[in-house]
Formats: sequence, C-alpha cells, structure tokens
Amino acid sequence: MKKITDLQGTFELHNGVQMPYFGLGVYLSKDGNEVIHAVKEALDHGYRHIDTAAIYNNEEGVGTGIKEGSVDRKDVFLVSKVWNTDQGYDSTLRAFEASLERLGTDYLDLYLIHWPKGDLSKETWKAMERLYKEKRVRSIGVSNFLQHHLEDLLTSVEIVPMVNQMEFHPYLVQQKLLDFCNANHIQYEAWSPLMQGNIFDLDIMKDLAAKYNKTIAQIVLRWDLQKGVVTIPKSSKKERIIANADLFDFEISDEDVKLLDSLDRGKRFGPDPDNFNF
Repeated sequence: MKKITDLQGTFELHNGVQMPYFGLGVYLSKDGNEVIHAVKEALDHGYRHIDTAAIYNNEEGVGTGIKEGSVDRKDVFLVSKVWNTDQGYDSTLRAFEASLERLGTDYLDLYLIHWPKGDLSKETWKAMERLYKEKRVRSIGVSNFLQHHLEDLLTSVEIVPMVNQMEFHPYLVQQKLLDFCNANHIQYEAWSPLMQGNIFDLDIMKDLAAKYNKTIAQIVLRWDLQKGVVTIPKSSKKERIIANADLFDFEISDEDVKLLDSLDRGKRFGPDPDNFNF
C-alpha cells in the first residue's frame, strides 16, 4: 500500500512530480461565485489539488478562486483537460492556450485527454508531449482510457502517460485495468467515487460507516486512497468539502478493503469509453 499521511500527502508520478492524492473536483460546479467559493474553501481547509476541464465551463472561476485564495499558485496542483472537439495536434495546442487564459495561469500541473478518440488521440498526445517538453505543463495523462485504448496509444508515444483518470467506485473497480496501469507506472485516479450519490443507498456501506464511526463518503474515499488511487470528490458546500477530507485518522482493514472490492459488478454511472462520441 502506498503511504498515506495527511490531506497534503502525495503519490509520486513516474516523472518525479508529486501529485496530491486528494483533491477537489469541480464538475457541474457553476462558474462564478459557486466554483470560486468552493475552490477558496478547499484551499483554506488544506486541499492542494483542483481538477477542472474545458468542457466544465468553469475554468475562469477556478482561476479566480485560486487567485483570491489563501494559497500561492505554485503550491496548487492544477488540472484541466482537452475536450473531444479540440482533439488533434494544432487544435490541442490552441485549446491548451485557451485553458491557460481562462485559468489565469502560465502553466498546468497536469493536462489530460478527456476521452479516447482513436488515432486522433495519438495526434493530441503528440501535442501534449510538446507542451510537456516545453515545460508548459508539469505532467500529462489521459482520462477514460480502457486497457485497449492505452495499449493502442502506447504504440506511438515518446512519453508514457503519467495518469489515467477513470470512473472508479465499488461497483466499477476494473482491477485488471488498475493492475495494468500500475505495471506501466500510470497513476490511477478516480472520478465519480461516490457513484453519483448512489453509494449512499447501499446497506453494506451503512454498516461499514457504523463500524468505523465515519460517513459513507469517508469510507469510500479512504478505500480509494488505500487502493493507491488518487481521488477528487466534487462538492460546492463547505461542510462536505471539510468532511470529505477527514480521512486520515482511521484505516480500513484489509478484510474490508476486499469486501468493498467484491462489490464490483462492472456498473457505470457515467458514459462507456467505448461508446462515447460527444
């Protein structure tokens, strides 16, 4: 198990960059006051990792939240993603510049391909490799890439992706994919760790929450970390932002980690990477 210490702890990427293993996701957070407030609250309470994307339409607010926040930009691990309609070599470079402008920064800590698009993603990746070599971004990776997507991409890369951000929760463990990423030194990262809220309906989660005297969300997020998976739960509410990060005064037993693993049924609450063309 990777070492888990506190809210500002990190997992090391294969290029040596330290990636905070816990962060704030801002999917569906409205641009303007909502996302600005969420980012500032997260930074105030110890978060150092903020994850957005061009398609979220809130990069400007995220940038404002960081600028107005209590933490220097250099101490924030800032992530964005290139959207499907911007994939391709030249268009990725343009999309990157547009994201930087909206975010009010001159670099990113991590830039991801949001969804696999076959050969087009290979051109996108070449652009991302260029941005990495030019030190415009500290690390590059992908999102929603299944094993066959990764295997195809790896046939043409100079730089192996540092991260693969995937839907990940007890109903969608994809252990073989996780093992493949670990074997290739690709850091696994979870989106939708709470199953779009469906996790709260499971009796087994209620039992584990009672056993550890923790919330269901805290049980799942701690499980992510103990699996060596970076996690970025989304919330715009101060109380949940604080509660979600209260993970470092307990440890789930190996038996209960395996119990959560056993819930896997290959069920997605988000799109299927093999059938997503938006």
